[in-house]
Amino acid sequence: MYSSTRCEKNITASKAIIEGISADGGLYILKSIPKIDYKSLFGKTYKEMAKIVLTNLLEDYTSDELDYCLSQAYDTKFDTKEVVKVKKVNNYHYLELYHGPTLAFKDVALTILPYLLETAKKKNNVNEKTTILTATSGDTGSAALSGFSNVNGIDIIVFYPNGGVSKIQEQQMLSFESNSAHTFAIKGNFDDCQTFVKKVFSEDFKGLSSANSINVGRLVPQVVYYFYSYFKLVEDKTIKMGDKINFCVPTGNFGDILAGYYAKEMGLPINKLICASNINKVLTDFFNDKVYDKRREFLKTISPSMDILISSNLERLLYYKSQDTNKVKKYMDELKTNGIFKVDEAYPEFYADYSSDSEALEKIKKEFKENKYLIDPHTAVASSVYEKYVAKTNDLTPTVILSTASPYKFIKSISSALDLDSSLDEFELIDMVSKKSNTEIPAVITEIRKNLRTNHPETIDGAHKYLEETLPRK
Repeated sequence: MYSSTRCEKNITASKAIIEGISADGGLYILKSIPKIDYKSLFGKTYKEMAKIVLTNLLEDYTSDELDYCLSQAYDTKFDTKEVVKVKKVNNYHYLELYHGPTLAFKDVALTILPYLLETAKKKNNVNEKTTILTATSGDTGSAALSGFSNVNGIDIIVFYPNGGVSKIQEQQMLSFESNSAHTFAIKGNFDDCQTFVKKVFSEDFKGLSSANSINVGRLVPQVVYYFYSYFKLVEDKTIKMGDKINFCVPTGNFGDILAGYYAKEMGLPINKLICASNINKVLTDFFNDKVYDKRREFLKTISPSMDILISSNLERLLYYKSQDTNKVKKYMDELKTNGIFKVDEAYPEFYADYSSDSEALEKIKKEFKENKYLIDPHTAVASSVYEKYVAKTNDLTPTVILSTASPYKFIKSISSALDLDSSLDEFELIDMVSKKSNTEIPAVITEIRKNLRTNHPETIDGAHKYLEETLPRK
């Protein structure tokens, strides 16, 4: 059973997915993360691993229901048979999570969430239309729009910060406009979008749910690729079964790395979860100082999906470490009122550091120059932080670096790192990078460049007025 991080409320997994967020503002969590025999997953396909992991984390879904969800999600939408890939580049292991329809790690979860939600509605006899509200710092929006575009009884509305995403990310989102899908460019930053969505959930609108990682249906599918990548290192004889490894994760909203914490708690031999931030380093400071302080300048960087000062999923970790809903509520109230809170719990599983834009660009340049391998700015932040980690700790434990997006989604930064004229149009640069790197332009980018669209920035008040006019009240 699931419960809220802020009160003792029990609810099934399917109902938690339908609701998205608890009425008290808390996030749904399994009070006790189940252990599994991780060795039994060795040799299985990605789908087979996913079924075992999800069976343990979504307890009221039947075997047939999970088979349906997995078959609908992990099909020809991915350009690789096993959904994700582990790429060994010299001594680095990059977990490529961008082989889905929108070229970002969010696809792994957002291709299955619509079917988990569809199934949950049937299980709970919910016949009314569901409206998905989602704030995005870049990739969640297009992945959610792609995932929910053909699911009956579900509309989706995405809010993103105007000027705070790449042109490719924006064009992907705008390309999904339809009667059941709507996209709003908001005058503000991602935290403004996320705070707005949370506020709407606290009002009395009917049939709301979320595709952000605040929804457990977004979070738990991400646990699978930690197991999958571990076994890839066993297969290539980098490690022996039972050896510990590290994971280095580019981190913004704390959902992806929290999935790694779930995998560790389920029994996967993980030594350290390395939390890599850009210069919006609120998480780095938290893990190093035990103080979460959002009272700082919001900085736009070349890794926009990490430009976040309120990392929502940290709330779940606060619960697991304190086991106290009252304490979590106190922390969150302090953050809302004062912009800061201090904890007394220890977090030995985590290591945190950050990299600047210049360090990330240098890492992109170095990886291409030495290995002819392209990485996007978020992955570069993680790779740079990992280098710092090794230098500071001398820990040579084999490490998987999560590669969260295709470099073609952030072509301006890639072009700059490769000494191309980054002032050119993004689509011109895409052609140039493809030629220089001898890599194929993803098909989805070829499609969206055929029909470019213009956004129409809206204020928070304007977006709220739209919801008032379109959503039913309880």
